[in-house]
Amino acid sequence: MDNMDYEKFCRDILDSDDKIRFATVYDQWAERVAGGMRPGIQNLLTDRQEKELVTLSVLDWKQRKEMAKWLGKTIYTMAEFEQVKRFSFYLGDDDLLLVSTEKEVQTKKTVDDVIRLYYENKSS
Repeated sequence: MDNMDYEKFCRDILDSDDKIRFATVYDQWAERVAGGMRPGIQNLLTDRQEKELVTLSVLDWKQRKEMAKWLGKTIYTMAEFEQVKRFSFYLGDDDLLLVSTEKEVQTKKTVDDVIRLYYENKSS
């Protein structure tokens, strides 16, 4: 991946909508690269539960990379839970962005904003 400032990218995502709770980039080993929880927001998961969720997201991402041979690259996935929505964005071959939002967020607007911010940050 090029030299994108992932901390700025994650801050820009949090700044784009008050309903975004969390924006974090992870590497292919499920290690945090940048970002985090919006200040003042209570995490719904323990550290252990969060690590498990990230690990599952990375495993899912690796499976989707295999399927790309037939379907093309995955742009994003979204899971809607009773309390939140969780988006996974695939940033090239080595990095994964996880975004958690309040449930009432507009899915299309969130996806469009994150993709727009990605390209704005990539080019700067």
